[in-house]
Parts: sequence; structure tokens; C-alpha cells
Amino acid sequence: MFSLNIIHIQCLVTLKMIKKQEMVKYIHHETCKITTFHLKTVLFFTLERTPPEMWTRPRLLECIVICLETLNNFLSRDECPHYIVEGVDLFEGKLCRECQRCLKEAIRVMIQDDMHVLFHIESDDLGQRMMELSNGGHYGPCENVNARICGKLVVDVFLQLHLKTLPNICDKLSSGVEADFETRLDNKINNLHFLTSEGRADPRAQYFIRFLIMNLVSIKASIVSSVSIQTGRYISLDVWTMYGKSLHTDVTSGKLKLASMLYCRGELWRAASLLNEVEFEFDHSVQPVCGCGRQLPNTELSEAFCEFMLENENPEMWTKKLAFCVRFLREEKFCAPLFLWYEMCRDVEDDVYTRDISDRKWMNWFEVDSRPFLLYLQFLTFRGLGVRHRQLEAFAGLQYIMRSDERKHLYHPETFANLLAHCHELEGDVLGALAVYRASRDDMPRNNAANHHIARLERQ
Repeated sequence: MFSLNIIHIQCLVTLKMIKKQEMVKYIHHETCKITTFHLKTVLFFTLERTPPEMWTRPRLLECIVICLETLNNFLSRDECPHYIVEGVDLFEGKLCRECQRCLKEAIRVMIQDDMHVLFHIESDDLGQRMMELSNGGHYGPCENVNARICGKLVVDVFLQLHLKTLPNICDKLSSGVEADFETRLDNKINNLHFLTSEGRADPRAQYFIRFLIMNLVSIKASIVSSVSIQTGRYISLDVWTMYGKSLHTDVTSGKLKLASMLYCRGELWRAASLLNEVEFEFDHSVQPVCGCGRQLPNTELSEAFCEFMLENENPEMWTKKLAFCVRFLREEKFCAPLFLWYEMCRDVEDDVYTRDISDRKWMNWFEVDSRPFLLYLQFLTFRGLGVRHRQLEAFAGLQYIMRSDERKHLYHPETFANLLAHCHELEGDVLGALAVYRASRDDMPRNNAANHHIARLERQ
């Protein structure tokens, strides 16, 4: 207990307030009770399985929720293990099975209700103070609660589109005969256009449908360009028009896919110009978002991003501050640098059997955070142009991400590490490349292209 810091203690005190006012309502037998010792045990187990950097004041509510999830896990198992003494069940003689089930359901509802229960806590006027904050007060220095809520809602909306809708569409389009892919893609775009016809959806829903259309048009432009690069044909005016319509899906990913295509076509100056534009727009107010489902240790939204979302109700403005991860399907592979093809073939030996259903949807694609991919493309492009100082700047940026806490905030840290290792290879530093590939493998031992690269370098 003496090792707890102020955030740990605030979390425990809040849990005790919830216990005193809310949990007791669901314990119906006089001989049953939930104790402070139960909550301390929950806190200890939660601290053991969460990173220390998570326990900060802005993330206190998230920490409370995770503690409640730990408690619900114990209630589901009908056992609260003693933190020190093995084989001791702290529920035995304190909480019967019926009360455990009632309490478990109550906690589940609390979590699903976004912890609105805190607004009703009378102890220490906690509920009243939270109500004041929600009406425009500040939680912590320069943090507007209304703005944070707006920012979180916007991110959640686009996460659903990127986490479920787009991957599901791409997965269904990819299944079947490859020659029919473009036809199926056209049919899907036409069907979505039909949904936006007059009277079929409200204006906001129409925008989200248009957002999906823009993403699918971007994929189509990339697929047609990939075929053109593969066969050595010119890219038609229609394809350039499609790229123009799809560049504003967000701040970065559409432009980075176009820059990657230009690099693969050898149009290095055009690629460099577009990359410079993305770098200029990628300021501190832009929020990285990814639908891969990876839970980051720090998901705090920046103040500038949240304030922008609070001031702009028009969803067409929201994507001006979002940076989605860059995704290439197999059908787009000739628009991606050759090294990235390894990312579309990651299995070694029996890796393929370790994939779950969600893994199978994206494992054969290439996907990486926008900022590392921007730096990687800059490294390749300026290397091809012979602009050494800009090449080294991009290399230094990638190395900084590797050394700093920023790497912990990436959605695809293992893929980023592979890109950095490739830069080491191109610089002639084979030992440095091996070290980074091994770090990538540490992040994801299975289904990681780093295993191919390690084996390749060790054979040299």
C-alpha cells in the first residue's frame, strides 16, 4: 500500500465511493458484503497487468473502468484470489453466488453506461463536481470536458468505419476470382451511390456513405494503377480523376498512397512534393486513428484536436484532423515499394494456424501508421533523388520514434520497426538492421515479416 502513488489512491477512493453508494444496492443478503480489501486486491491485480505510464490523471476514469472489469472477471469466475496467499478465495464467506451474479450485472451496466454512475456519487460532492465539469468546466490544465467528449465521439465513429465496415467490404471483395475484383468493386460503389439518392438517408448518414465511397474509389484508383505499373502502361486520365476525388478521406492516408504510387512509377519529384505537403499538414492537432483493434497504452486526444471537433459540427470537416493508417490490399501491391510485399506474406511455418477471425481480414494486407510511412517514403524518395540531407532527416525521424515513447503509441509497432530496419539495410548497417528486426519480432513473434528478414540476413 505504501508504494501506491496519488493516481492509484484516487482510483481506490473512487472505487470505495462506488461500493458504498451503488454496489451495496445489489447485495441482498445481510451476511454478504463487498469490502475495501476486495477493492484493494482488485487494484493490485489491475496494476500488475497494466503499464505504469497508463496511470495518469487524464486517464483516471479509464483506470477505474479497468479495475471494475477486473472485479467483474473475478465475479464471473466465482472467485476473488488473494493477492499474496495462494489458494485463498476472498469471496468465500463474504459474498454468495446469487449476490455475485447481481453485482456482476450491475457493474456491466455501469461500464456500458460510460460510468454515468459517477454523476450520482454524493460522497465528497463528487457527482456535483463532475456535473459542473460537464457543463464547460476543466478537468486538469487546459482540458475542456465537452471538447474531449466531442473528440472521442468523432474518433469512435470513424473507428467503426475503419474497424468493421471497410475491412468487411474489402474482405468480401477479395474473396472470389481475382479477375472479377474490379467489377465487384464498381458494383459496391454503385450500390453505395444509390443509398445517397434523395430521401434514402439523412445528411449526416449520407456523408458517412460518401466517406466509404471515397475510400473505395481510392482503392480502385490504386488497383488500376497497380496493373498499369505491372504492365508498363500509362495511367489514364480517369485514374487521376479518381485519385483527385479520394485524396480527402483524411489528412494523410490518401495522399500517402498516391505518393507511394508516384514513387513506384519513378516520378520522384512529384512524390517528394506531395510528401512535403503531407508533412506540413501533419501538425499536433491531427489525431492518428486505426481500425486494427490494437489497444494502445495511451489514447489521450490532443486539446487542439478536441477543440476543433467541438467547434465544427459538420462531419465533412472532421476528417481534416484525422490521420488513418495506410492500407494496401494485395491487388494494390505494385503501388507499394517492393520491400512492403513481405508484409503481405508474414507467415512462417505454422503461423497461419494462430490467426483468429479478425487477423485473417487484414493479415494479407499491408498496414502501417501514417507518420512512420511518411518518413519511410521520404527516405526512399530523397535517396532516389540524391538529396542526402533530406534522406538523413527522414532516417533520423524514424530512429527517434524507435527510441522514444512515441513507439508505444503506434498501432503497428512491428511493421514500423521493419521499415526502419530496411532503412538500416539501405545504409549498409546490417547489424543495426538485425537488431531492429529482432525488436520487431519481440513486439509480434508470430505472423511478422521480420522473421523472413532475420532469416535472410543471417544467411548472408
